[in-house]
Amino acid sequence: MASGPVHPAYGAVSALRKLASAAIDLVWPPRSLLSDVLVDAPGRIEPALWAELRFLGPPWCARCGFPFETPLAPGAWCAACLAAPPPFDWACAALAYDDHARRLVLEMKRQGRRDGLPTFAAWMRAAAGPALAAADVLVPVPLHWTRLARRGFNQAAWLAQALAKAPGSAAQRPVLLEGLVRHRMRRSQAGLSATGRRRNAAGAYAAPERARAALEGRRVVLIDDVYTTGATLAACARALRRAGAAEIGALTLARVVRPVAVAI
Repeated sequence: MASGPVHPAYGAVSALRKLASAAIDLVWPPRSLLSDVLVDAPGRIEPALWAELRFLGPPWCARCGFPFETPLAPGAWCAACLAAPPPFDWACAALAYDDHARRLVLEMKRQGRRDGLPTFAAWMRAAAGPALAAADVLVPVPLHWTRLARRGFNQAAWLAQALAKAPGSAAQRPVLLEGLVRHRMRRSQAGLSATGRRRNAAGAYAAPERARAALEGRRVVLIDDVYTTGATLAACARALRRAGAAEIGALTLARVVRPVAVAI
């Protein structure tokens, strides 16, 4: 079907946006996501550091996304999931959480840096593939309202919104920003053991009554910045399951792939 004529106002708005973007780049030139090197556009990384990023992909556990060192049969689960299946149906991440991924996460999380969001969304979409395309709704892992008030933003919500706005209609899904709430204020997960993280997250999340109609019978994808032990994602998945979600996936920018102490 032929498209209709474009209103002149749209062209003017587009031109103004381009002019504003050029002015911003002139005053604050874009820098690499991984260094202070100036780049030609926001969200870029210089080739040398780009080559050092560790992207994740199959072969990995079909349940939690933990990468396997050797290829296994499609659909194979890792030993941890076989012993204690997580409450979500699948999980995956775009990057291994190393020094480079840590910088990407912390500059977004602690400094409010947003220029990498379209790039992160592209990586996460590539990692999840058809599982993300089949989702009905995206739900970011929430912050307690007191922490949200102090920080001023939720980086998981930013990632979810970037995924929803990403080009390619198959990947666009509504974001339910209040699909979950964190109703218990607990200590930060940073520095806790796996057992401590599970205890800290247990019972901390719930789906409010006003969100249940949008969750019941739906394929939901949880969005967060880092999968560390899976405790937070598991607690959120249980809350979504109680709200009637039919299928629950978990998609993160990065994940820890070996037992190391991380500060996030």
